[in-house]
Amino acid sequence: MRTHSLRNRSALALAGVLLAGTPAAYTALADDRPPAVPARGKAYVETRLFFGTARPDGGPAVTERQFTAFVDKEVTPDFPDGLTVQSGRGQWRDAHGTIEKERSYELTLLYPESAAKRGDRKIEEIRRDYEKAFAQESVGRVDERAQVDF
Repeated sequence: MRTHSLRNRSALALAGVLLAGTPAAYTALADDRPPAVPARGKAYVETRLFFGTARPDGGPAVTERQFTAFVDKEVTPDFPDGLTVQSGRGQWRDAHGTIEKERSYELTLLYPESAAKRGDRKIEEIRRDYEKAFAQESVGRVDERAQVDF
């Protein structure tokens, strides 16, 4: 009986040691966040626009030259401080439920939060102008807050 009691105490002591170390071990594994970095830059808005090139009416796809001319005429005057354009391949479900795969462009704009109201109005004009000029159903838009330093 004494042996049995000693085994129980040993098992309980071992369990206590294991359980005591468990939170620290799990915390170390669960804390996969990057180390804190000092805040830099100013408050900006990052807007990404997604432009398709296939035309729903079956007309010819928007060419790179046409897209570049559109950016030069419709985007650059409103966002002269800079922008980024990336070419890609995208897909989306159109108004008729068909999955369309097409060449696309992603345009990234960064502008100060203080100019967000003005920027929003101009971006909506850009979207409408592209939809109208190239017979598009939609231009996708994503907005995020960002800390920006140049």
